[in-house]
Amino acid sequence: QVRLVESGGGSVQAGGSLRLSCEASEGTFSTYRMGWLRQAPGKEREFVAAVVWNSGTTDYADSVKGRFTISRDNAKNAVYLQMNNLKPEDTAVYYCNALRRSARSRAYESLFSWGQGTRVTVSS
Repeated sequence: QVRLVESGGGSVQAGGSLRLSCEASEGTFSTYRMGWLRQAPGKEREFVAAVVWNSGTTDYADSVKGRFTISRDNAKNAVYLQMNNLKPEDTAVYYCNALRRSARSRAYESLFSWGQGTRVTVSS
């Protein structure tokens, strides 16, 4: 079982930047599609970005396109999320996980247990 540890969150003003990191404290996720999801207060967890393990192909939610960049370092067993031009609506707890597409709905499904997440707060 892979144990995920997210870090890098914090409090910033609108327009600021943060870089989130996700590492595996146990196991490896180097051959999985990895992604970032977030959960804002009172809302369900939502997809943010994903990166395929071998091709590096990326996918982003419309709300973050052009502002966020996902990347990974398979040798370090790590995945990152560079967040620029942050907005108050980006305020949430951010989680990483391995993802797969549902055969039926094509929505992303998580594969591992959730880590503790890292909190991002953006003030206006």
